[in-house]
This record gives sequence, C-alpha cells and structure tokens, in this order.
Amino acid sequence: MKITRLKTWQVPPRWCFLKIETDEGVYGWGEPVIEGRAATVEAAVHELSDYLIGQDPRNIEHLWNVMYRAGFYRGGPILMSAIAGIDQALWDLKGRELGVPVHQLLGGKVRDRMRMYAWTGGDRPSDVGAGAKALTDQGFTAFKMNGTPEMQIVDSHRKIDEAVARVAEARDAVGPDVGIAVDFHGRVHRPMAKTLMRELEPYHLMFIEEPVAPEHLPVLKTIAQDLATPIATGERLHTRFAFRDLLADNMVDIVQPDLSHCGGISEGLKIATLASAYDVALAPHCPLGPLTLAASLQLDAVCHNAFIQEQSMGIHYNKDNDVLDYLVDKNALSIEDGFCAIPEGPGLGVEINEAFVEERAKVGHRWRNPVWQHDDGSVAEW
Repeated sequence: MKITRLKTWQVPPRWCFLKIETDEGVYGWGEPVIEGRAATVEAAVHELSDYLIGQDPRNIEHLWNVMYRAGFYRGGPILMSAIAGIDQALWDLKGRELGVPVHQLLGGKVRDRMRMYAWTGGDRPSDVGAGAKALTDQGFTAFKMNGTPEMQIVDSHRKIDEAVARVAEARDAVGPDVGIAVDFHGRVHRPMAKTLMRELEPYHLMFIEEPVAPEHLPVLKTIAQDLATPIATGERLHTRFAFRDLLADNMVDIVQPDLSHCGGISEGLKIATLASAYDVALAPHCPLGPLTLAASLQLDAVCHNAFIQEQSMGIHYNKDNDVLDYLVDKNALSIEDGFCAIPEGPGLGVEINEAFVEERAKVGHRWRNPVWQHDDGSVAEW
C-alpha cells in the first residue's frame, strides 16, 4: 500500500481537515491546525507530503520520525501541528484497514467512557452562574471558564476581586460537587497570578489552567508553592521534550497536550506515559473539531492517568458550524450525563461527511483571535 495524495480543506468555524488517500482505496482523516494559523499549517502539511507520497502509510512511527527529523529544523507550533494532523490520519487509516478502533492498536482500552467538560462565560467571562447551571442541567459534572479578561503585569486588586467574584458566582450556582476549572489563559503574569491563585483556594477548583504564559513556566514552582489547587498546562507545548522539562521540575499536576498541536496520537501517547511516571494526570486540550476530539478520546481510552476531556460543542468560537455538523453519524461523539462513550468504529471511530466538507470549504474561514490592548495602548495577552 502506498500514499498517493494528501487533500486539505479549511472549514468553518476555524478548522483544517486532512484526508490521506492510498493506491488501495484505504484512507484516513486528521485535523492539522493552529487556531488563527490554519493556512500556515495547511502549507506545512503539503510541504511534508514530499516525505509521504509513495510511502507505506502503515509505518506510522517511521514516517513520524522522518517528518520530525529529516527537515533538520524541528518542533514549534506550525510543524508539530502539521505532523499532528498527518499522524491522526495515519492512525485512522491503519485502523480502517484492519477494521479496529485506534485504541485496539495502542493496547486496548482501560475505560468504556470518558468524563467530559464544557465551556461557559466567553472570552471576557460573564453570566457564569447561569451558564454553569445550564451545563449541569445538561448532565455535565464539570465545566471551564476564563478567570479574567486582560490584566496588566501589575494591576489593580479590583481585577482580582472581580475574578474571585465570578468564580464565587459559579460555585454558588452549581454547589460543591461540580468540578470548576478556571483558565487564566496566560493572561495573568507572575505578580498577579500568585495573589489570584491564593484567593481562589476557598472555591476548591478542579484545576487552574495556564496560570502564566508558557514562556514563564519556570515560575510555577514558586507561585504555586503551598497551594492545594491542581495546576494544569501544556496546550502550547509541542513535544515530549518540553513536557519532560516541565515534569522533571515538578511544576504541574495535570498535563494538557493538544493532539492537533503536539505531534498527534503518537507523540501524545509518549507525553501521557511520561506524565504517568511522575503521577501527573492527563486532560487533553481540545477546543477544536471532531477529528481532534475523536483522536483525544482514542488516547484517553488507553491512558490510565486520563481523567477528563475538553470538547468544544457550543463554545463561543463555534459560529456557523459546530463539532457534530461534519459527521455522518453524529451519535459517534454524543455526550450523555457528562460522559462520551469511547468511539468503537474503525480508526478514529468517526466518519466525516466529505461532501459537506467540500461545501463548507467554499466558505472557508480566516479566523483570528482578538487583539486586545490595555488602557495605555500596549498589547494585552488574549
């Protein structure tokens, strides 16, 4: 069997889909994308196709190493996201050829279903109490919210008070037993982060995510010292080597690799296994489309340290189209009582409606995240 073609489509709301085809008619789907840089990642996919056309798609580990090592320059969000989508598609293809889900190829599942969480409150968090209550009424036992809008490196304590009040509102709305994750989104710098983290302690959060931007991860050990709330990060780390350094310094309690950014299922499994050696939990990042979610669930299925899965159905980014729109069988990723059954279909376990993808690709997208500014005109972290 030989790879003959890599086809890509940019589709709303902000995703890129990939289909790898072969001379034997077997195919596989993946999702290579960086939010706001879909066209750049798509171009990288087609550059990498030079290493793939004519090759046996079943040699996934070898092809991964060729893509990662043969170009000399390696790593980073663009290249690793391109590799990630290709890797997903290769696993999907292999599972389809053998008629088994990917988790069977990775050793078999350790769970039948995965606990899921949803988002509420938007980029500038508001109405979090009502939104949280609506999610729990749908059966979710956990949700995530942004902690704060833009915040200066040293800002008014009023910003801290407002953030704490929003979390208190959410906790009051759902009671003590629902998991609340608060995403700092890298918007909070060291001087404010340590204060905000301490003042959120009474609300018994499930975790605090990205308390500082990824370039400042070494400060986590200092600002989180003596705090009980678990710290989660990793969506903007792209290789096992970055996670290795994070874990070796005991800076994190939950790793959040994104399977469309970190080299795909192959690298995601290595990251998850590495985390397990440090007794660190796994919660894959996934504010993306159906293929990233399906790939994440296949990884969750085989990782004992996986405990919850992000998904983007109904998230504020998903305008025009949502996750299930692109599936032939929407039940493949249905969520009931806050859980999603591990997909059991061949490959990633989902079937993409290619005709619908073609139709929506005519619309495409040019999604960009907002550009925020502080009151003094300087650029703020989004």
